[in-house]
Amino acid sequence: MLAIIRGIIVILFSVLVCVLGGIYCLFRPRNPHHVMVFGHMFGRLSKVFGIKIIERIPAEARNYGPSIYIGNHQNNYDMITMSNAVQPSTVTVGKKSLVLIPFFGQLYWLTGNILIDRKNRAKAHSTITQVVEQIQKRRISVWMFPEGTRSRGRGLLPFKTGAFHAAISAGVPIVPVCVSSIANGNIKLNRWNNGTVIVEMLPPIDTSGYTKEQVRELAEYCHRVMKAKIEELDEELEIMKKQNKHLYTQ
Repeated sequence: MLAIIRGIIVILFSVLVCVLGGIYCLFRPRNPHHVMVFGHMFGRLSKVFGIKIIERIPAEARNYGPSIYIGNHQNNYDMITMSNAVQPSTVTVGKKSLVLIPFFGQLYWLTGNILIDRKNRAKAHSTITQVVEQIQKRRISVWMFPEGTRSRGRGLLPFKTGAFHAAISAGVPIVPVCVSSIANGNIKLNRWNNGTVIVEMLPPIDTSGYTKEQVRELAEYCHRVMKAKIEELDEELEIMKKQNKHLYTQ
């Protein structure tokens, strides 16, 4: 019964936000500020799913200026666990097929996000150039998932180099955003309390000392930093879970 109630609430909430949000965005289409506004709205669904979010976002993050944010892409719940970490004037990069999703796809495009065709390598390369141009001309930040796909409980997957090429070319820092591990099976829709997720934004990583020939080196360094932090967050949550074991029972 609880799963059904949650499902109804999520569907109604999502449709309402997408429809009304789409109408609102028509007055200022593809304005990058919209992404943070609606991202934070979807972040509120964490309470519906019984997930407690511990956010560690530095107050100065709003003053970082144009940056490339990179996050670990685990599953569909990323949309509600890390969306509150999105900063002003930050857009995301997503698959072109997202626009085909009823209601959500239209809002995703209207809010100014960048769509790429991953099946076409030539177009994907052109998208990196487009990302760089938008960062420089519009003074915006871009959120990317360097793994390129959902990890689904397999840990932090190897990074693709697109985000790092863009950061070096645009001359902007990389800001890692780490989310503690959460597999689809860890969230049970019929359970009131689905535990805690920690979202931590790490200090910006300066890319000015890297050349295009060192892009793989930069990607591997960021991967090591994020992997270590995610493991640290998981250990912290494991201790919390043992201390509050009774809260995780059916």
